[in-house]
Amino acid sequence: MSTKKVPLRQCIGCGEMKSKKEMIRILKTEEEGIVLDATGRKNGRGAYICPSRECLEKAVKSRGLDRSFKMSVPKEVYQTLEKEMEQLVGR
Repeated sequence: MSTKKVPLRQCIGCGEMKSKKEMIRILKTEEEGIVLDATGRKNGRGAYICPSRECLEKAVKSRGLDRSFKMSVPKEVYQTLEKEMEQLVGR
């Protein structure tokens, strides 16, 4: 029997490879801008981050989202993502 391959994604904060289900997807869409994708199924360019404050801080410092989305991301977006992430992880 063959085992099912687990999709791995790299965190934009710490750089660790983890399974897709362990991470939170950040999405860039043309309509909504940059948002968290809790379902992981919305259309758009995605980047993944661990559900921890430390990884978000590392991503801000290393400009991880800027590199992933090939554009400059304003500080307000990082602040909004931090609030949304706290709500999502707090569940």
